[in-house]
Amino acid sequence: MYRILVCDDERDIVNALKIYLEAEGHQVVTAHTGAEALAALEREEVHLVLLDIMMPEMDGITAMTRIREKSNVPVILLTAKSEDTDKVLGLNLGADDYVTKPFNPVELLARVRSQLRRYMQLGGGEQRPSSITIGGVSLDDTAKTVTLDGEGVSLTPREYDILKLLMSHPGQVFSPKDIYRQVWGESPYGAENAVAVHIRHLREKLEYDPSEPRYIKVIWGKGYRFENLNMGGKTK
Repeated sequence: MYRILVCDDERDIVNALKIYLEAEGHQVVTAHTGAEALAALEREEVHLVLLDIMMPEMDGITAMTRIREKSNVPVILLTAKSEDTDKVLGLNLGADDYVTKPFNPVELLARVRSQLRRYMQLGGGEQRPSSITIGGVSLDDTAKTVTLDGEGVSLTPREYDILKLLMSHPGQVFSPKDIYRQVWGESPYGAENAVAVHIRHLREKLEYDPSEPRYIKVIWGKGYRFENLNMGGKTK
């Protein structure tokens, strides 16, 4: 039926979930850290993620933020009763639902079915655009390249990720904290300075006159946006 990623540092929980989900006919991909979950999503087509919040190396909130940079796949958080604050944070950052441990298998499977049904009804699994062109700037996310008027532009990984975020939502304003959360995947302490430096570098590489930018605009007191020059941009 569907491929589901299960990520929890407790192997007994992963094994139990695998048994329940496979009994429903699903394929199951397993991971035990946030980093392993992100790597699995890079190599597998996944239709839903079950993600523990408290994990070593990279917690579930950080992993989910990274997932949301690239995918709208449903994410159900696996939480302990004591993690109410993290539940709220996770939902605010893009999680679709949560299940509290110890979970009832019948309830968990019902929530999985509900999220899968909603995801597929909304067009989940359809191929997303691999390239975006707005004005003279083109970003190819398959090749991880950026060109300006047909000429290659060398960007650092952070610069690329910021540009991709802004170009994927032309005309939308992102605060420095929003950008920091989605690109760095961390609490946005010191976000304003870090983001401002990277925006300045992007402008130096993409704007003919960085002091009068055509593409990356500052909305004072609010944040940054990529100018919607193509009435929403051109994707393919």
